[in-house]
Amino acid sequence: MPLAPEIAIHVTAAIGAVVTGPIALWARRGRLQRPKLHRAFGYAWVTLMIVTAISALFIQGGRLPNIAGFSPIHLLVPVTLVALFASFYLLAKGNITGHRLVMQRLYIGACVVAGSFTLLPNRFLGHLVLGQWLGIA
Repeated sequence: MPLAPEIAIHVTAAIGAVVTGPIALWARRGRLQRPKLHRAFGYAWVTLMIVTAISALFIQGGRLPNIAGFSPIHLLVPVTLVALFASFYLLAKGNITGHRLVMQRLYIGACVVAGSFTLLPNRFLGHLVLGQWLGIA
């Protein structure tokens, strides 16, 4: 099943964000901290999240209740962009705890929770992964 370019970009960036996020979060935990690894994977994750959010604006569906092709899931776009801005603002002000909390919550909300919803059997990606690739649904 061929993917439209905007969906391919969105899915690739989202999967990249799901994979790089835990490394960025892990690199600053515990006694042995790895600031260079944290910064490298953190910037990669932020870039992937921006690409994921912006590319979502070009994906419009007709099944869910929507306005001009934008469904409730599109509300994650401004939430993600505002959270990323807020996180760097907090970091610039020296509020490391606030930065950490925003980034952890953004990863959980945007990558884990929203990513889990995309794997529902009635969604495109859920049908592709669970139905066609794994033969479960």
